[in-house]
Order: sequence, then C-alpha cells, then structure tokens
Amino acid sequence: MFFIVSKIFDYVGSPSHLALTILALGVGLAYTRYFKAGRRLTILAAALLLLMGFGPVGHMLAVPLETRFAARADDIDPPDGIIVLGGSVDAELSAQYGRGGFSQAAERVIAPIELLRRYPKARLVFTGGSASLRASTLTETWAVRRFWRSVGLDQGDVVYEERSRNTFENALFTRDLVKPREGERWLLVTSALHMPRAVGVFRKVGFPVIAYPVDFRTNGEFWRAGVPGDTGSAIATVENAMHEWLGLVAYRVTGKTDALFPAP
Repeated sequence: MFFIVSKIFDYVGSPSHLALTILALGVGLAYTRYFKAGRRLTILAAALLLLMGFGPVGHMLAVPLETRFAARADDIDPPDGIIVLGGSVDAELSAQYGRGGFSQAAERVIAPIELLRRYPKARLVFTGGSASLRASTLTETWAVRRFWRSVGLDQGDVVYEERSRNTFENALFTRDLVKPREGERWLLVTSALHMPRAVGVFRKVGFPVIAYPVDFRTNGEFWRAGVPGDTGSAIATVENAMHEWLGLVAYRVTGKTDALFPAP
C-alpha cells in the first residue's frame, strides 16, 4: 500500500504538475464571473514556473541534500562490497527499444566500472526492480546487466536483486541477499540527492554502509546558484529535490529511516 500511495502522491504533488494545475484553473476561471480569482491564480502559476525554470529554487533545495555526505576521495580503504541502487533506467524506453535506456542518473551504473577496477576483490551488487505501478516484466536489473556485460564489468560474478520497487525494499532485500558480516565495509552508490534517505534506510534495516555519492546536480555552494542555462534541467532539479525532501518526511513518519535527515 505504501508503494502505491507514494507513487500517486509523487505524481500529484509534483511542483511542476501543481503549477500547471493552478495555471489551468486560473485560465478556466478567467472566463467566468470569478475572473479576478482566475487572474491571481494565473499570475501565481506563472511566478512559480519562472522561479523553478530561471530562479535558484532547485539549487537551494538540492545543495543541502547533496552536501550532507561528502564526495569520497579515491584513496579510501578497499571495501568488501559495492552496492549500486536502481533509479537510472528509463523503463519505458528500455521496453520500447529492447535495450537499456538510461536517465540523467546514469552515473550510478557508470561509476562502478572505475570502482571495480580500483577494488577488484569487492563484491558488486545491483538492486533495482520495476518502480512502475503497471505490471511489467522488464526490470532495471535487466537493463543494467545487459550494459555491464557489454562493457566487460559483469563476468558472471555480479549479484543482482530485482524484486525491489523503492529505496526501502532496496535495502531490505539487499541485506537479506548478501547477508553482510559484522565489520565488513560496503560502499553505497547512488545519486547525491538521494544519499541521505538511502543511508537512513540502510541503517534502519541494520546494514551499515559508506556513502559514495555520484550524479551531482549542483556546485555544492548554497549562495552561488547562478542563472540556469537550461530551464528543463532547472525544473527537473526542483522536482528531484522536492521528491527527496518529501521522501525523507514520509520515510521517517512511517519508520523506514533512522532519522529525519540522516547525517554521516
């Protein structure tokens, strides 16, 4: 039930969807006796879209998330394992063309190529099923396995978990699959925006991990946002950051993380 409710709320509560809904309502009211209210709503929607597309909103929402866990240096002690979270595969495109279609978060599956070269003895684990509400036989694992085999990363020794649909299930099912031993060092690879919630979930299920954030969307400086050069990317950053902030609250309220804003 949590999965279904979260997917519906994520769609309905999307900042851009909310702004466009307000805009449509405002335009509709403009042709009625409530035209003054319609004008106000239209102005509000336009202001929201302008702030998201040309303002620092996305940057300011994202920086606290991305800087919560610092980027890792290249000289860290060798880990026992590397866990890569799903969320980088466009399932619809993959299904359409019969091969992996990766999103902006593709660095999640690219970073392990270098990591495994640096730490060849580490166990590599990918966790990701289908996050679609519609029944689908195509999982993220299918696309990632195909890609890693094509670049020679998977020599038949990669562990795949393909039942999980969200971050909580990523942690729970991966823990049950690899059965980590006390004292082992496991790197967790996921987008910097997503890292606080991911670390909190893994801690909650009793699987300590070392954050290895990738896929950064900001420069990490709160007051140095600059003017977005691409409105689409700027709005996407707002969407992704708000998704994580709301996810942190929802996961904490439902007991799926160990803290509201997990820290190192």
